[in-house]
Amino acid sequence: MTGLLDRALRSKLLKLAPLATLVIVAGCHDPVEPPKDAPPTPMLPAPPSLNGDVAAWGSVGDRIFFDTDSSIINPEARAIVERQVAFAKQHPATTYTIEGHCDERGTREYNLALGERRAEADRTAWVALGIEPARLHTVSYGKEHPAVIGHDAAAWAQNRRAVSVIN
Repeated sequence: MTGLLDRALRSKLLKLAPLATLVIVAGCHDPVEPPKDAPPTPMLPAPPSLNGDVAAWGSVGDRIFFDTDSSIINPEARAIVERQVAFAKQHPATTYTIEGHCDERGTREYNLALGERRAEADRTAWVALGIEPARLHTVSYGKEHPAVIGHDAAAWAQNRRAVSVIN
């Protein structure tokens, strides 16, 4: 009987060993946080069509947020889209990619389709406000590129978004 218990215990420990290793390794990671007062730094150089006006784009806001399972642009998001369009009209040679994103809930296929609807809704608003369709491209990332990692309502709200990126 003792031999059976030893084998059962050993089997359970062997099954838990990879998880324990992962927890130990994850605990060793010491992320480096940027200083709280550091200004955001653009990752890519500004396109020539912006004439150094990247800071202005940052103040406009590059993303809008959506309700759960929705691609409807609410009044708060509409105000951001209007600022983005005003900026785009001042830089007529610049093109944009509108990325549609979703939270982690739902299947991959569902979220890719929802992300596409969100990107298209944003693009449609830009066009309705006077931006030429040829200047706008859309892509859906579904739930593949979360802005916030988390499994709660706050994280999900930040991940239900459309992001306008200057090309």
